[in-house]
Order: sequence, then C-alpha cells, then structure tokens
Amino acid sequence: MIMTPNEYLAQVLKSQNLADDSDEMKELILHRQDVEKILRAKFSDAAPAIRYGGSKVKGTLIRESYDLDVVFYVPNDNNSAGETLKDIYTNVWTELRKHYDTQPKTSAIRLRSRDQNSFGQDFHIDVVPGRFTDDTKSDCFLYQNGGEKGRLKTNLDEHIRHIRDSGVVDAIRLLKLIRVRRIVSVKQFVYELLTIKLLATKKMSPLSAQLEHVLQQIADTTDPIGVEDPANPSGNDLSGLLASVWPELSATAQSILSTVERSGWEAVFGPVETASKDELIARATVLAGTVERPTRPWAG
Repeated sequence: MIMTPNEYLAQVLKSQNLADDSDEMKELILHRQDVEKILRAKFSDAAPAIRYGGSKVKGTLIRESYDLDVVFYVPNDNNSAGETLKDIYTNVWTELRKHYDTQPKTSAIRLRSRDQNSFGQDFHIDVVPGRFTDDTKSDCFLYQNGGEKGRLKTNLDEHIRHIRDSGVVDAIRLLKLIRVRRIVSVKQFVYELLTIKLLATKKMSPLSAQLEHVLQQIADTTDPIGVEDPANPSGNDLSGLLASVWPELSATAQSILSTVERSGWEAVFGPVETASKDELIARATVLAGTVERPTRPWAG
C-alpha cells in the first residue's frame, strides 16, 4: 500500500524513537548517575543543583543523535566550586578529566570514554557548569569559553518548556535528522528556536507542509533570520550564531526542497523499516543460515 507523505514521515519518526528500556538509554542513565556521583563527591560544599536537559527531556530525541545535558549550578552566594564562572567551569572540567576523556565546548564539557578498550566512545553527555543569579534558583549565568562577553544569562527550565511545549516537536525532530545526515554545522538549539519561530502560525498544518515551509523560508532568505533566547529575549539575540552557517543551511534547504519536488520525501530520508524487532531477528537468522560467512552485524 502506498503511503501518503505524512504517513511516511510518521514512520520515519517512529523509526527514530529510542525506548527507555533500550540498551542505549540504559547506558546513558548509568553514565548520568556516575557523573552526578563524581560531581557531588567533589563539590559537596558547593551544594550544587544538578538537573537534566538535552533532547531526552525536551522530547526532540532521535536515535541517530541524542544527548543529555547534566547541568551543575551552584548558589549565587557560594564560592566553594570557584569564585568566578571561569573558575567553576575550569574546576569542574579538571575533576571530570580524572574520569573521562573530555572535550571543552563553549559552555559545556563533552564526556567520552578514557578506558583503553573503548577510548573515545561518546557517552552523549554534556556537563554544563554555571551559577544561579539569585536565591530563586531559576535564571543562571554560564561561562562562555572564548566568548566576547565571557558569560551568558539563561534558564534551563524555560528552554525545556519552550521546546517541549512548542507544538512542533515532530517537525523539529525531522529537521534535526536532516541536519545530522547532511552534516550541517548549525547549533541544534538555535535551529530549534528558528523552527519554532517559523512555524508559529503553522502548528495545525500537516507535517510535510511544516517541513516545506521551514525549508522554503530558509532557502528564500538571504540574511539570517533573527532568533532570541526565550529565557532572556531582550538580552540575547542569537542571530550571530546563524550568520556563519546561513549559506550552508540555505543551500541544504534548497537541495532538500528540490529533491522532494522531484522524488518525494522518501528520497530525502530513505526507506523505513517497519518490521518489529522480533521479525528483524528472525529475518537475520534465516539470512545467516543461507551464507557460509554471515555479514558481521556492525559492518553496515
């Protein structure tokens, strides 16, 4: 039976789900628990608030690219973890380096395995150190590694609400899949904000129409479309984060639209495997019995 574009896109989304009882999620949770134990043991005097963000919490997770933000926020009047934002970032990084292969990012620290047998394996975890701005423990300041201002005011809870409750999470997930597969270097959070802004009046439109609208707006706009941090809309214009990648993003959008016009969405995302896990195992078992040397499962 031939699927409609929206039925097909729904199948693509389903294929990108990652169940809570999957091996990947179980491993992510175990690593998350280890990170929290390490940070609480080292910085107990700082009384940190450790919260969780990332695509899992926002509802934007896809199997091909998922992550978890472990935010480490200290009270505004506690200097046990460091007197400045840079000190807090550096001290957290120094402690994590004892246990992980670390990659410093703008405001976060990416964690990978340092075990000899799995060195460099990505744990899909970013640790984000910061300091609350006041006793309400809502807004916080993050250190900006290499940034002009040196700090960024933001609010994790507001970010989560803004994305999770946007009404366009399905479109965000599919556009994220395009970004990952086309290796577009736009920052995911800014990409999400851009998508939400462009779909503000299209929330009731079919999913295929939403995707085409976002891509068409990007393709047709010469200069980056302005987006702002919902946690600080009057002080954080994020358009600068789109400036350097806009030509790449615009060219990708135009390419996707041309492909869809010629050959439909399946030419963009490829065929979708709709068989159950048991059916896939059964097929693999039958196939393995028909060849002398079965293909290694990781070869593809």
